[in-house]
Amino acid sequence: MKIFNYRLIIFTLTIIFGIVFSIPSLLQTDTGKKISLGLDLQGGLHMLLGVNTHEAVTSKIKSVATSVKYFSDDEELLIDGLSIENDSVVFSVLDADEIPKMDEMLKQINGLEISKEDLKYRLKLTAEDIEKTKDLAVAQAVETIRNRLDQFGLSEPSVLRQGLTDIVVELPGIKTAEDEKAARELISKPANLELMAVDEERADQVNTMTSSQAASYGDVILEDTNNPNIKYLVKEIPILNGSQVVDAQVAFDQSNQPIINFTLNSTGARIFGEFTGKNVGKRLAVVLDGKVYSAPNIRERIGGGSGQISGGFTMAEAGNVAIALRSGALPATVTLLEKRSVGPSLGADSIQASMVALISGFVLVFIFMVFYYRRAGIIANIALIVNIFIIIAIMALFGATLTLPGMAGIVLTIGMAVDANVIITERIRELIREGASIPKAIEDGYSNAMRAILDANITTLLVAILLYAYGTGPIKGFAITISIGILASMLTAILGTHGIYEALMSKISKDKDSKKWFGVK
Repeated sequence: MKIFNYRLIIFTLTIIFGIVFSIPSLLQTDTGKKISLGLDLQGGLHMLLGVNTHEAVTSKIKSVATSVKYFSDDEELLIDGLSIENDSVVFSVLDADEIPKMDEMLKQINGLEISKEDLKYRLKLTAEDIEKTKDLAVAQAVETIRNRLDQFGLSEPSVLRQGLTDIVVELPGIKTAEDEKAARELISKPANLELMAVDEERADQVNTMTSSQAASYGDVILEDTNNPNIKYLVKEIPILNGSQVVDAQVAFDQSNQPIINFTLNSTGARIFGEFTGKNVGKRLAVVLDGKVYSAPNIRERIGGGSGQISGGFTMAEAGNVAIALRSGALPATVTLLEKRSVGPSLGADSIQASMVALISGFVLVFIFMVFYYRRAGIIANIALIVNIFIIIAIMALFGATLTLPGMAGIVLTIGMAVDANVIITERIRELIREGASIPKAIEDGYSNAMRAILDANITTLLVAILLYAYGTGPIKGFAITISIGILASMLTAILGTHGIYEALMSKISKDKDSKKWFGVK
């Protein structure tokens, strides 16, 4: 038998891989990828958020109205009274000959229930589309919040949907009140950007007009973000909204005050250019979350699809708004239903308890294997140590988060990893008792044990995959460590220990002391 066999070479490379990529996590070095600790291990903030899904339905109705307005302007169709009433879009076509063209356009908008009386249209969403919109609103809110927190620089935030309308957010590492406030503001900020035309005909009546009077003209009254006493009368149907924004960056104006430059996609740029070209001399209100940040006069057609938001931002506010715009507006507002802070001392106690369990379990298994299986037990323990290094290395390499259930998974993996070696060694001991030579017993022992090991590990791996697919955060952490541990144990127990036996085969054959090697004569 050759000392250097392919099994031993692969096992050696695995050992090097495990040690190299585990060092940053074990020593907490400044460089290299490390395992992030979860909320239960390092402390942080736990929040339960509720999504107001009806707002998403209202927003979609408003986008339908925007589409109708853009199409009618683009095709030069004459319509009148375009407004939103009770989650419905109503308008009238002035020329009966243009009804077929309008009908053709409306067919392109999915999920609409269209009713028509003479020249008057009423558009509303179907019941099926309303439910679909609400469901999508929660899914989009989860993705938007996750993107914002990632760009904010928080370590391993967990954002998961719970039930029909709720979202669970876990932010490990949030320890100060300032960090908590900044995170909560970033999460809850709708960042709903709208470009809305000012109603120049009635603008001077805004201070004496009621909201219902404004609605009768298809207008809404909005406040200035810096001075609530300043009001604007703007068209209810926006020209553009935040869905057309593809980028937003913080910049500075001539007075060295923070502003936000935004860029529109091709569709938004075309609409923006056409509107500004047709409305030179009029004002365009830049509205963010229902407040007017500026309402500049349009001096000329604005091409290129870019604009800016100014409104007395601080640097931190401008940065958060830019992040929110880049990651997309929330489709509906979210409200804080529950907040729970986990102190770092609790996390330290959890780590200490987990380490005690991990070390205790490892030491007991180590002693038992050496006492019962002698040198075979030592070889099994080498595989066990390598197995732990591989778990840490792979989790660090993929940036996984270690939670308390994950620690439990590692402890359980120790027992599962040594189980394969127990099966193999027992098969070898059985063959030695039957009178087989040690080399023959080792080869046949691995062959006979392989089926049982594969059956047990594959079924456990399938369960772990299902736990990860359908479980929540803590269960996912448990499933990840179990899955990595199973794959690592199959590599170390089946391939690694077999390679060690092959390398030592000549020595084992000469020694012929099966009691010393396997604890049985």
